[in-house]
Amino acid sequence: MIDQLFEFVQNHPLLVGAFLLVLTAWIAYEVRGSSKSGVSASEATQLINREDAVVVDIREANDFKAGHIAGARNIPQSKLDNRISELEKSKDKPIIVVCKHGQSSGAAQAKLEKAGFERAFKLKGGMTQWQADGMPVVKK
Repeated sequence: MIDQLFEFVQNHPLLVGAFLLVLTAWIAYEVRGSSKSGVSASEATQLINREDAVVVDIREANDFKAGHIAGARNIPQSKLDNRISELEKSKDKPIIVVCKHGQSSGAAQAKLEKAGFERAFKLKGGMTQWQADGMPVVKK
């Protein structure tokens, strides 16, 4: 199997080079995107306490009821476009977008930025990381 891989690389250097180039570009894009406007649990806590940040939990209602950040507003990602007007009063405050694992909050953050929310952040690692860091969770 390894011999076949080396033979393929030797026979198709342009194809392998193009693959490596695309792979490197994709990894660089993901690394840059994950660090852009993302906050850790401790940074989010500081924004909430010092600047009265608004936490928007984009998970579905059942997940939200199972446990969420105190004071968070539940606006499921599928309904964000229709309910973004609910956040208009908070345009001058930081907005922290929370999802389950920190992967889908980037898209919601981009929608908020496009709608004029200049200080929209995503919570790195989502609720999973928040709970792993031992941060408090409200259940109802």
